[in-house]
Amino acid sequence: MASTAAAGPGAALPPGAAHRDFYWLRSFIAGGVAGCCAKTTTAPLDRVKILLQAHNHHYKHLGVFSTLCAVPRKEGYLGLYKGNGAMMIRIFPYGAIQFMAFDQYKKVIKKQLGISGHVHRLMAGSMAGITAVICTYPLDMVRVRLAFQVKGEHKYMGIIHAFKMIYTKEGGFRGFYRGLMPTIVGMAPYAGFSFFTFGTLKSIGLAQAPNLLGRPSLDNPDVLVLKTHVNLLCGGIAGAIAQTISYPLDVTRRRMQLGAVLPDSEKCLTMVQTLKYVYQQHGIRRGLYRGLSLNYIRCIPSQAVAFTTYELMKQFLHLN
Repeated sequence: MASTAAAGPGAALPPGAAHRDFYWLRSFIAGGVAGCCAKTTTAPLDRVKILLQAHNHHYKHLGVFSTLCAVPRKEGYLGLYKGNGAMMIRIFPYGAIQFMAFDQYKKVIKKQLGISGHVHRLMAGSMAGITAVICTYPLDMVRVRLAFQVKGEHKYMGIIHAFKMIYTKEGGFRGFYRGLMPTIVGMAPYAGFSFFTFGTLKSIGLAQAPNLLGRPSLDNPDVLVLKTHVNLLCGGIAGAIAQTISYPLDVTRRRMQLGAVLPDSEKCLTMVQTLKYVYQQHGIRRGLYRGLSLNYIRCIPSQAVAFTTYELMKQFLHLN
């Protein structure tokens, strides 16, 4: 009836309204947990990637698997997790902001610009990745500096000491954003294609084979979600495609972030300058794509775990 349709200010909340309360907070937590689970899974590979990308003189003559074996011998097994404390402090807000921003940008692009389908996933993913990077970049800078250190040659004593040293020695707050431009340029295609590929595979899979690939959501039986093993597969494919496209810019970002730590830092002051220098000195395979095989081993399970954990957290926190 008309009287029930036009409920007044004192009327009871409609069904589901309680679940909409603090939606953004629950989305934030889901993204943060997903990011932490993903990065913890691949932390040793991340450390090795940084050592190889920046040609650390202790390990520059080694390959991926040789370095994985050499680090524990030289620095102990905890050496594989060096910089991981700073990583966790960074990755929770990074994952939280990225996943939450993706959902919000997707809605805005669809509502305000009238763009939907696969294109709005690509746009929203790129914008979400850039937003998360800008918000958490100083933490990433500190984490990279700590991860690059080798036992017995410590310049930074911990996270707080690294913050202080970078601030006082490298131009204040500007020092924390060294290498931001290649990061943003690289993050746009990486995050964009990552969310785009996963979202496209998910929608095609549920549309074409709902009984084989999907199941009812735990928090909303009317919503179909991918089975866990299918989620892992789609997330892994998304990570591999996105990483291949953006990897040279990731190498550039790392070298710029390490800055004064490297002996050739004066040749890596801008994004274009760094790209040229790495290409001229080391070529494409051994320079711009150095460590890519490791990155496939690292990013495929990382993205698989990230997307799968986020999908599970969405059900656990009633986000569907």
